[in-house]
Amino acid sequence: MIWTTGKMLWQTQKRPRNPYFAQAYDFMEQWLEGSQEFVLHTSGSTGMPKPITITRTQLRASAAMTGKALSLGSGTRALVCLNVGYIAGLMMLVRGLELDWELAITEPTSNPIAGLDHAHFDFVAMVPMQLQAILANTATHNQVSKLGKILLGGAPVGLPLAAQIKALDVPVFQSYGMTETVSHVALKALNGEQASDSFMFLPGIEFGTDERGCLFVSGAVTNYQKVQTNDLVQISGNTFEWIGRADNVINSGGVKIVLDQMDQRIATIFHDLAIPNAFFCWWEPDEKLGQKLVLVVENALAKERAEQLSAEIRRRVSAYENPKHIYFAKAFAKTATDKIDKRATFQQLLKSPNG
Repeated sequence: MIWTTGKMLWQTQKRPRNPYFAQAYDFMEQWLEGSQEFVLHTSGSTGMPKPITITRTQLRASAAMTGKALSLGSGTRALVCLNVGYIAGLMMLVRGLELDWELAITEPTSNPIAGLDHAHFDFVAMVPMQLQAILANTATHNQVSKLGKILLGGAPVGLPLAAQIKALDVPVFQSYGMTETVSHVALKALNGEQASDSFMFLPGIEFGTDERGCLFVSGAVTNYQKVQTNDLVQISGNTFEWIGRADNVINSGGVKIVLDQMDQRIATIFHDLAIPNAFFCWWEPDEKLGQKLVLVVENALAKERAEQLSAEIRRRVSAYENPKHIYFAKAFAKTATDKIDKRATFQQLLKSPNG
């Protein structure tokens, strides 16, 4: 782990030998030298990763927006534990430089605070899996209060983790954004008095939906260009509820099924049955239905309870929403940013002799 306080301390440091820290150093050096454009890569969670060019002005606008929204001013002590090769981790470096923060930069791990017993922070951004690992570890569970404000992004927050978050005494937020919007453009409080089911757009973000009901946004962070998403949303005032992705809607026997909504409904069943929550809904071609709904589960323990799981799902959902088959995968395929690659996982599953 390395520390940097604002711009001056970083400028006095030598380039680290560790390749990961060297990557962070190189970006910060480019920033301090005044580079105006940076090439980033999308995460690959909704398609093939692709390079996009982001301007310095966009990055600065995003940093300022986050600092204002979460009241994180000069002197903020922040833990950088997300991959700086992607927008979420990179923006932590930009915020540190632009807002004069004190940064602790560590290589991404499942439990980023293991071994940091004496460290106190005001802010950290991480993926839900990292917070889950911290809470599950008896050595780090009680260290959460030392993290300050926690920003989660990159993946949905499952029901077991959501329940644990509500009991925390530090504020936890879920972010909505992507590489094209230069990190988050909306936040949702997951605990405390401001807890909500809706995301709130940050100031300066213009938004709306297309004819499909999919969100588009624009603002300084997008260079005032409209970024059209495939996310189905329900907007109310300056807030919205996320429904699911338009490309995750299937037509099964003439009935439209939103796979993301099915994930949420079945997550409740997994939670109630105390089955480890590692699954996703998917589809495969069917002569009669056109597309049939299937469930993919990553857990050997869950396989032993397949009958009980199937019976409970049938009891709680309609015949059309009942998965026609349950597949069990040894391990889910992941993207470079550790998100589940559903398409790749299912393709691998079909090629497996036990699929």
